[in-house]
Amino acid sequence: MKTKTHIDERILALVEPVAEDLGLNVVRIRVMSGKRKTVQIMAERKSDGLMEVSNCESLSREVSALLEVEDPISDAYVLEVSSPGLDRPLTDLRDFETYSGYLARLELDRLVEGRKRFRGVLAGVDGENIEIDLDHEDDTAQIPFSWISEAKLLITDDLIKAGQQAKEAAKLQNAGNKPDQIEDKLTKN
Repeated sequence: MKTKTHIDERILALVEPVAEDLGLNVVRIRVMSGKRKTVQIMAERKSDGLMEVSNCESLSREVSALLEVEDPISDAYVLEVSSPGLDRPLTDLRDFETYSGYLARLELDRLVEGRKRFRGVLAGVDGENIEIDLDHEDDTAQIPFSWISEAKLLITDDLIKAGQQAKEAAKLQNAGNKPDQIEDKLTKN
């Protein structure tokens, strides 16, 4: 789900090694049509899942030069490098484990019980299946990861709070605090 099309896959193959060298994970790549094509790259730091403007600038500079040489898109395009944001897409099986406990929306590539769209609280991963406590259902559902065509977190107060804590922890870490000092400072706030 990091990609949808062949051209997305080709760009991912070019971009991933560059992102790795910068300490970043590529979350998603999409080439979108319109008046002018847009190559959208969402990425985050491996260390903490955040993405600052300086990270976007570095990745954009490196990728821009690479795409100029490799020329995977024949038409003119705009390169857009960004963080995945709070309502991030869930594109990897690990994402469903990492964001367990948060509200998400899924779209499947097939009908299940007469529908393709589902919403609920992520409950982890079991093998190649994601687990989700669906709205208005008593049991935890298991959905094969391979059936998911789109998935994303939905913004809630808990997600906003977690995002703020992650930013604060990154600031404290960058200021040279040790992990136990960071935890102490976060729990006091």
